[in-house]
Amino acid sequence: MLLEARDGEETAVFARRCASVQVQVEPVGRWFEAFVKRRSRNLSASFQELEEEEEEEEESEDEELQLEEHPLLQDTTPKDWKNQDHYAVLGLPHLRFKATQKQIKAAHKAIVLKHHPDKRKAAGEQIVEGDNDYFTCITKAIEVLSDPVKRRAFDSVDPTFDDGVPSRGEGREHFFLVFTSAFDRNSRWSSNQLVPGLGHLDSSFEEVDRFYSFWYNFDSWREFSYLDEEEKEKAECRDERRWIEKQNRASRAQRKKEEMNRIRGLVLADTAYSCDPRIKKFKEEEKARKESEKKAKVEAKKREQEEKERVRQAELEAARLAREKEDEEAKQAAQQAKKEKEIQKKAIKKERQKLRTTCKTWNYFADDEADSVKMMEEVEKLCDRLELTSLQSLNEVLASASKHDGKAAVEKQVQEVNAQLQKEKEAEGVVARQVARGGEQASGGGGGGGKGWNEEDLQLLIKAVNLFPAGTNARWEVIANYMNLHSTAAAPKRTAKDVINKAKNLQRLDPLQKDEINKKAFEKFKKEHSSAAPSIENAAPSERFDGTGGEGASPWTTEEQKLLEQALKTFPVSTPERWEKIAAAVPGRNKKDCMKRYKELVEMVKAKKAAQEQVAGKNKK
Repeated sequence: MLLEARDGEETAVFARRCASVQVQVEPVGRWFEAFVKRRSRNLSASFQELEEEEEEEEESEDEELQLEEHPLLQDTTPKDWKNQDHYAVLGLPHLRFKATQKQIKAAHKAIVLKHHPDKRKAAGEQIVEGDNDYFTCITKAIEVLSDPVKRRAFDSVDPTFDDGVPSRGEGREHFFLVFTSAFDRNSRWSSNQLVPGLGHLDSSFEEVDRFYSFWYNFDSWREFSYLDEEEKEKAECRDERRWIEKQNRASRAQRKKEEMNRIRGLVLADTAYSCDPRIKKFKEEEKARKESEKKAKVEAKKREQEEKERVRQAELEAARLAREKEDEEAKQAAQQAKKEKEIQKKAIKKERQKLRTTCKTWNYFADDEADSVKMMEEVEKLCDRLELTSLQSLNEVLASASKHDGKAAVEKQVQEVNAQLQKEKEAEGVVARQVARGGEQASGGGGGGGKGWNEEDLQLLIKAVNLFPAGTNARWEVIANYMNLHSTAAAPKRTAKDVINKAKNLQRLDPLQKDEINKKAFEKFKKEHSSAAPSIENAAPSERFDGTGGEGASPWTTEEQKLLEQALKTFPVSTPERWEKIAAAVPGRNKKDCMKRYKELVEMVKAKKAAQEQVAGKNKK
């Protein structure tokens, strides 16, 4: 507080005072306890006032402390002090482990004033000399209860504590009534004093789970050192003291084990957990939940299967429609190709006739009969070799040209055709010579024990290799048996080694040589089939000549083969007009083509089975 200025003095301000700052202070120790009490009571009393209040409360507690004197106190034997009830000796049997140290001291003070030997002696009572007086029991009681360690040891073996575990029958009838008192009674041994309660019938699963988890992992502070039979202080030497300690530790561990078994027996399946109606309810709810989830899962799976089936049916329907559309387009394309082919055939026939007529009109550009016949042959050669466009061009030239110019045009075209035929003939001669040299080399260097290979054997080998592809069981033995079975009687017998060596040599041949061999096989097939009617017995496999069915027939494609196989399955033998329906299912093929292809397939299957059975029979032998 500043003084006022005197007369003639002036007040000068040098600096301003800073604003007050509020600082958060956290009380600790006994000040924290006083702070909590003030806050709980909504008071602002000082620490000194609270201490005075506590002293007054303690004095009032001492005044209100009621002692229950032990009726058999005077009959107690000092030698048996360890088996006595110290709380009962001091008159605190109703408080026991809840009694404070001040209450214990007050009770000891009161009982000493009454039972002290000097007091009793002054009252004329005869006193037993030495430590045999029962007052020694009072001294032992205060000695044990005033020491926290000794008191804890005595409380661990409190003789009034009920160690009993409720039976299952009691638990089922009055679960909460019986087990609440049992768990509350045993909670005094917990090292963690925040013991959860048993709860009630409507407790949640989390509360029940927390309760049983606490008791499953129960940590007991109870120890049994008070029941030690030997006191190490009485030992005469260090070894004896160690032996006493070892015996005491073993007995304590055994009692601790029995105590934990008792707690587990209280909690586990034999008692509380098995009798708890909430556990049964939770199990039923969990079972119902799992059943509901299982049912939902089954329904979801069923819906998924139905959806997959629906999608599959839709895809099948779309595939069927697409297949029908493709078949229809293929059929229309085949019909269109057939029409175009017919148109082209008619056009080329017309152009040939026109060329013949023109040449005939001009007497084939010859003056005598011999030249006329020769030119007629050349004209026929032109009709056979020239294409439609060439014929049309030649006819256009002849239509607008004179006889002399027409003859020149025809002779020029004849020369070109003859030159082309000469080249083809020379090429065939080269191929024939190469085939002959290849056959000689193969027969000379292919092994086979000097057994020669002619064209028929080579063609039969190629056919067998195509007939039994890679992956066939005992493939080369099957091929060798097939060749031995279908070759002539004069042909030598082939082994698997001979067939392998020859097949390797054929792989090294020029592609033109392979084509020549296949061409000769085709020509042989046409020759054989021109004299004999086709049947299952004499039909040749189509693979031998790349699916060629005869003169004028086109090879069977993979798609046509699949359609034929599907049609054979779709229309069984009992189907009326079977082959007409099968032919309708294969665009571009007629009834005769389908039947002929079927016979070829039958022969191939029979040949495979016969060769494989022969190999199997040899293997068994």
